[in-house]
Amino acid sequence: LRSTHLCAAIDKRASTMAGLEYAEELVATANAISAPGKGILAADESVGTIGKRFAPIGVENNQANRVKYRELLFKTPGLGEYISGAITFEETLFDTATCGTSMVDLMKKQGIIPGIKVDKGVQPLFGTNGETVTQGIDDLGKRCAKYYAQGARFAKWRAVLHIKDSTGATPSMLAIDQNAETLARYAAICQANGLVPIVEPEVLMDGGHSIDFAAEVTEKVIAACYKKLSDHKVLLEGTLLKPNMVRSGEAADTIAPMTAVAKATVRVLQHTVPVAVPGITFLSGGMSEEEASLALNSMNA
Repeated sequence: LRSTHLCAAIDKRASTMAGLEYAEELVATANAISAPGKGILAADESVGTIGKRFAPIGVENNQANRVKYRELLFKTPGLGEYISGAITFEETLFDTATCGTSMVDLMKKQGIIPGIKVDKGVQPLFGTNGETVTQGIDDLGKRCAKYYAQGARFAKWRAVLHIKDSTGATPSMLAIDQNAETLARYAAICQANGLVPIVEPEVLMDGGHSIDFAAEVTEKVIAACYKKLSDHKVLLEGTLLKPNMVRSGEAADTIAPMTAVAKATVRVLQHTVPVAVPGITFLSGGMSEEEASLALNSMNA
């Protein structure tokens, strides 16, 4: 379901939920990003990660080459026909292309909404079995204001949950609660500064678990996130969800087909995602392009 306009009920909630003059803009941005037939370009590789992509083709990892690479992406003819938003790394958001045009303006010329990765990565959640919590809350408000001024209109924050085995011990409730809480705080801070928050609670599919167990865990995680988003009075109409697809663990004895992945994923989302949320943008979570495409096709069949 897609929110297409602000109604009186949203306006009333906005005074206490989004908190600001940004409510209408947040809803409009979230709907524009989730426009039918379009997706989000993830161009938010850190300096270290982009270096790993450059190395196999013998390209030096320096700012000049990073600018040329991102410029090549954003100048692709017709890109805006298929891409509604682009997530950038902070360096890219403030960069200028070789032609003298800012990266933000290159995106805008294509009708692409600029976005920004705002989390600072995961850190160990001590007292757990190797679980993590995402960092970056402390100065987030100041950074969001700066990103909005530069032209960003949405943000991304990735939380990571682990399934270590099929006993149900992981992800622990501590890990679920801590990551749901930080996602909600991030979302509220983003909205207070005019940015649509993409809520990304990724359950890693690295273990030997079944698709049924993955569904059980993913449902638990997403439900916890929406409880915390409600607690923090986040305006759901001005948010997006970016979940993992529900599938068998990489080391499972039996790997469920993509048709089953699609069915399990949709079922979990039906159980957990409020209808006020205007769009869901999936992450591939280690899936190949072919697998992800097959799953998406099955969801939309």
